[in-house]
Amino acid sequence: MSYQLSAVVADVELLREQTADLDHAVLAALRQDFALLPVTPQLVEELTGALPDFHPEEPTAGQPFELVLSPALNGLLDRWSRRGPVAYLEAEFAGGLGRQASAVWLGGRLSWGPRFDRAFTLPREEWPINAALVRLGAEPGRWLDPFAELGLHLERNTAGWLAHGRRGLTADYWDELAEEWEGQQFPADQQPERPGPVGDWGIL
Repeated sequence: MSYQLSAVVADVELLREQTADLDHAVLAALRQDFALLPVTPQLVEELTGALPDFHPEEPTAGQPFELVLSPALNGLLDRWSRRGPVAYLEAEFAGGLGRQASAVWLGGRLSWGPRFDRAFTLPREEWPINAALVRLGAEPGRWLDPFAELGLHLERNTAGWLAHGRRGLTADYWDELAEEWEGQQFPADQQPERPGPVGDWGIL
């Protein structure tokens, strides 16, 4: 199963404030009062006045993102980060192989990263997306890592996150739906045991 991500993640109120007047901004709810803003060509054009550029080569440690973070995009993230930390995240996986990259802006400048990985030999908490989410303020919980704790596993691509945001779904929507179905199917004293935290999402 494939997974693709190109998004800005930050505090939900920060993103609401910065995107309130944008036609192409769709915020998807995450846990812990964070939100995810899918980065689409339409959004980039609305924000910068120009369509996005993409690097033709595969991302590497020297060029970690497929999306070209133009001076206009960097300036935008600088401005947003004056209200709190903001991360840009990219990932692409298929068949268990892939890459992820991240960077964090704070106080009007790039404060951490970019970080890139496709080997994943470091401890899980040091993988680029997990490390960036911790720098945003993500707290540990019952899930495997910050990626799952905030709910970044819930959708598999930009189209999924756009639908998630437009429908106003919570990060716990699928769990709530399963609990509602179980409540309709079984008496209260015969509810099936709820699964614990997942061991691995198959997304490095």
